Amino acid sequence: VLVVESGGGLVQAGGSLTLSCTISGRILSSYAFDWYRQAPGKQREWVASIGGSGHTNYAGFVVGRFTIARENMQRVRLQMDTLKSEDAAVYYCHVRGAWGQGTQVTVSS
Repeated sequence: VLVVESGGGLVQAGGSLTLSCTISGRILSSYAFDWYRQAPGKQREWVASIGGSGHTNYAGFVVGRFTIARENMQRVRLQMDTLKSEDAAVYYCHVRGAWGQGTQVTVSS
């Protein structure tokens, strides 16, 4: 599959942003989607996942602030609320071993 992220941008601390991950190619079922992020000088870290059945999991540092949801078999969104400066990073979507190019999230204080 081909993975494309979108929705990144500049937001003030405390604000909200919604990222989307869209896949294309041969899609046979509802796949698991994972969101990761990587800040400058830091390792890529897992943020949230949604399974094919809809079950969701979150990293502790986003619980209560981020929500992952499936729109359809091709698209998953990551709603990010109450953003903090430490949330600034390039956000990547991962689906069945494929990565997108990432989308930049910048949080101004």
